[in-house]
Amino acid sequence: MATDKPHKAAFYDLDGTLLSCNLVTTYAYYARNERSLFKSAYLFIRVLLNVPLFLGLDLYSRTRFNVYFFRMYRGMHRDRLIGLADDLFEVTLKPSIYPGAEELVHRTREEGFRNVLVTGAHDITVRPIALHFGIEEVICNRLEFKNHLATGRVLPPLVAEGEKARIIRDYAEQEGIDLDRSLAFSDSTSDIPMLAVTGHPVATNPTRRLRRFALQNRWPILDLSSKELAFALP
Repeated sequence: MATDKPHKAAFYDLDGTLLSCNLVTTYAYYARNERSLFKSAYLFIRVLLNVPLFLGLDLYSRTRFNVYFFRMYRGMHRDRLIGLADDLFEVTLKPSIYPGAEELVHRTREEGFRNVLVTGAHDITVRPIALHFGIEEVICNRLEFKNHLATGRVLPPLVAEGEKARIIRDYAEQEGIDLDRSLAFSDSTSDIPMLAVTGHPVATNPTRRLRRFALQNRWPILDLSSKELAFALP
């Protein structure tokens, strides 16, 4: 094992944690910008009609939500998605970055943590976000394509819920990361396994359910709505 490898990491969820937007927001942008006006209107209306179902599935199981949600991409052309990704970031995602997010990522890097994104978002959307934050290590879902068209499936493993924790454990073993010295940041109870797999879980912009769980388990709670971070790294 190389001696210059970091021995601790900071694992970041993305949607709701570093950004205030979510998977539905990003898909809606792709849908609105289809070249065919008819197809664009159809896809956008379809996503709006599915919002109640998305909310219900997400409350029940983030994994099932992801499986259902990524079916919405079926038939979208890979080149078109790639071509829109940078504009999506500039128009929609960049303005949704929490005020304290960049300072937090900078601080963990300066303190010797290897920053790693662990997100259910797909690879095409995540690339410009990771570049913006200067995060080189990314664990995310990958859209499956056949003949350059999205099949509506993701390549395994599906990055969600307990699978995030398993992937992090495997990553740590391969990279020589000490999880007891590592950090994890997320906003959702679906990521409790991801948070708990590290020695220093941080409930970040938490939902009410995660805030309650964090208080019960004496986990620190971090609010990134301000650039002033009242948070001490371990």
